[in-house]
Amino acid sequence: MYDDEVLATHLQELRRGTIVLACLLLLKRPDYGYALIEALDARGFATDANTLYPLLRRLEKQGLLVSEWDTAEARPRKFYRTSDDGAALAELLTAEWRSLDTAFDTLKELS
Repeated sequence: MYDDEVLATHLQELRRGTIVLACLLLLKRPDYGYALIEALDARGFATDANTLYPLLRRLEKQGLLVSEWDTAEARPRKFYRTSDDGAALAELLTAEWRSLDTAFDTLKELS
């Protein structure tokens, strides 16, 4: 069989791309990092700050997210939201996800 470390490695690889799509979908409504971590976790996409914040910066650099600082509260927060390009990419990735899901279903039928 396989050991727990092998499973953990493959689960991490599988989830890596899904977090991108989940962020693009969730951030259609602006939110800040910590709240996004909680929203992802509540929907079954466990991630931590060490993974999420570099991802948010990368997506912003790619033009898929935009951000702005909210300084109205005592502690400033950086809010992110999906850009128009990010929303378009989310639609394409969602369609691809559905296509892959259908393809996996055909593989399950072989067993």
